[in-house]
Amino acid sequence: MPTQIIMSSPLLPTSAKTFKCFRICYQLTNLFLDISLVRIDERTSNVFILAGENLIVTIEPDGTVDYPS
Repeated sequence: MPTQIIMSSPLLPTSAKTFKCFRICYQLTNLFLDISLVRIDERTSNVFILAGENLIVTIEPDGTVDYPS
């Protein structure tokens, strides 16, 4: 019997993460900060937004936002 390879589907953000991501990106561009990277961490399903020189905003799967302190 041949071995079956299961390919995982790409991670899709939840609606809460999508809305928060759009809102945060909108706010960051209003502050004239460049957005360098928007990425979903495959291990935790968190969304990371890298803006400006070193500003990192994290959005958790439930839509909770972690701003740097």
